[in-house]
Parts: sequence; C-alpha cells; structure tokens
Amino acid sequence: MAAATFDINDLEKRMRVSLDALKKELAGLRTGRANASILDPVQVAVYGGARMPINQLATVSVPEPRMLSVQVWDRSNVQAVERALREANLGINPMVDGTLIRLPVPAPTAERRGELAKQAKKYAEQHRIAIRNVRHEGMELLKKLEKDGKMGQDDQRKNSAKVQELTDKLIKEIDQITTAKEAEIQKV
Repeated sequence: MAAATFDINDLEKRMRVSLDALKKELAGLRTGRANASILDPVQVAVYGGARMPINQLATVSVPEPRMLSVQVWDRSNVQAVERALREANLGINPMVDGTLIRLPVPAPTAERRGELAKQAKKYAEQHRIAIRNVRHEGMELLKKLEKDGKMGQDDQRKNSAKVQELTDKLIKEIDQITTAKEAEIQKV
C-alpha cells in the first residue's frame, strides 16, 4: 500500500463535487418558470421494471415559459412516463396527446414556495455536511502524517489552516448559491 500523502487540490476537488451536485439539485427545484432540468430526477419504470431517466426515453423541451413538453420516442412507454411524472410529486399535471405529454407549469402558491425554500435549505445542509466530512478526513490525514513523523508540527498546522480556509470558502459559496435560489423561489 502506498504511503498516504496530503494534497489540498485533491480535497478541493472532492469538495467541489459536492458543490456541483448541489447546483444540479437546486436547478431541479421548480420556481414557476418552465425548466427542463426539473425533470432530471424523474425515473421511469420501463421494460420489465428497469428504471431509466426520462431523458433516455423522451425529448424534454420548453416551448413556452410556463410549459414543458415531453416527446416520448416509443409509444409503448407513454403510460409509464406519464405515471412517473405524476408520482414525481412535482405539482404538475401531465396532459397526454399521443406520444406528446404537455406539462403546464403553474405559478407556485405561497405554501409551495415555502416548501421549495425548505427543500433548498435541506439540500444545502446535506452538502455542507459532505464538505465538512471531506475536511474531517483531510484533518485526520494531517494528524496521522504528523504522528508518523512524515510531517512537522508547523507544516501540519499550516496545512490544517489551508483546509479550514478552503472549507470556509466552499461553505460560503453554498450559502450564496442557496440564498440566490431562495430569492428566485420567493420572487415568483
């Protein structure tokens, strides 16, 4: 087994993966304007129960600001796609027209906007925790390297400060992204 080494760039990469995942999750929150990404988490049970993302079964487009359209490629999958859209609990009522499913996007109620804001905060907290876990692993590695005599105490302290600084920076980014999304949700 190779000796463990400390690499701040590796920690930053791992933290940024969580930040990118948060951005993707927040993009999926419906704010009142039609956005094809709100259908990204929808999984459709087709072909004997296999679950597939909707974008592998249909073309999702935004023909109008308050309308999504889902053009299902295989007629036999239309009912499964409609069922998945209803079960996704997006607050959108699908209308089927042959292989085309129209999804009128209503303006969210005040109650729904509150739920969406809570969901955004929940996503943000999950990713803050993920970033702190990466920080914890980095700090543990630094302590181990110092204990094993592979790093001096001064270097360990310096690197610990860098890890904390990086963590604080990314947590601040999460807060800014979440605040912007909450403002977008409340603005509608």
